[in-house]
Amino acid sequence: MSRLTKTWLASLACRLSESPLLKLPALQCDGRSNVLRVLTYHRVDWPDARPDLSSTTLSATPTGFAAQMECLREHFQVVGLDEVREAFARGRKLPPKAVLITFDDAFRDFRQHAWPVLQRLELPVTLFVPTAFPNQPSRVFWWDLLHHLIAQAPSDTGIETRFGRLQLSAETDRRDLYSRLAARLARMPHNAALQEVHRLAELCNTPPAPPAVLPWTDLKLLAAEGVSLAPHTRTHPLMNRISLEQARDELRGAREDLAAHIGDTPPVFAYPGGAYSREVLRLLADEGFELAFTTCRGANDLHRCDPLQLRRINVGRRTTPELLRAQLSLPPEVANLIWPLRSAA
Repeated sequence: MSRLTKTWLASLACRLSESPLLKLPALQCDGRSNVLRVLTYHRVDWPDARPDLSSTTLSATPTGFAAQMECLREHFQVVGLDEVREAFARGRKLPPKAVLITFDDAFRDFRQHAWPVLQRLELPVTLFVPTAFPNQPSRVFWWDLLHHLIAQAPSDTGIETRFGRLQLSAETDRRDLYSRLAARLARMPHNAALQEVHRLAELCNTPPAPPAVLPWTDLKLLAAEGVSLAPHTRTHPLMNRISLEQARDELRGAREDLAAHIGDTPPVFAYPGGAYSREVLRLLADEGFELAFTTCRGANDLHRCDPLQLRRINVGRRTTPELLRAQLSLPPEVANLIWPLRSAA
């Protein structure tokens, strides 16, 4: 398929969301059972509430999130993680228009802004936790620390990175600088990228930011209130940028942490950054994981999909309820054609 065709198809959902054609029966959500759409959220907050955190992880404002959840409640069947597990393990059918809501990284704003809405509407949710972060204020996601240090550095600062010297001035586009530097760091091995960002933060004398991840006391309360918690590794590395031994430690350590603080949690996993490999897939199977979620867009036909390579639809700040409805209404054959599953390298 040509790039032009992919671009045209990818824009189809956006155009549908603004068109009265969405009301036609032919363009309503595919009504087949056992087709699962999965939504990915990160942060639900006001844009200026946490200037120390990268804006790339802001999924919605509290108002926008509430509107999206009202849309889901009206037009779709929101299912819980246990229902999805039963569908895979025992062949029980999911209802038509099934949607699973997931949150990655366990940011603090989940309890403040997202969970009250989900509770009010009685919508189940799954929260993926990077278990080395709760109760450890010195642990910061490297992309947030990078964003923080670039935002805090004075305009006359020169930063010596491993990619060359960066000179900041009043005219510097710091958002663009962050994006370029983050893209380079993301291609490095996890530990090397982490060390480089911490070195830069120390060099720039970057002041510490308040914790971003929920503490264990809050996570335990959320689990008691009905939130499904599942592992998202311990330290949030890209699983294809670390050794298999490290990957095994991340998986086992995360499950052990959750068991120690929360109790039994489901053998379900979300790949940090959506990164995995064929070896990682085999590792998850060996470790007894039943389901694993990627960041590849699309829908999952339970008769055909790999339970360790489940697709999700990432929600961004520009996602209106109408756009969300249009994206969720695409049948798997169309959605998965637009966004092919990345091959496991």
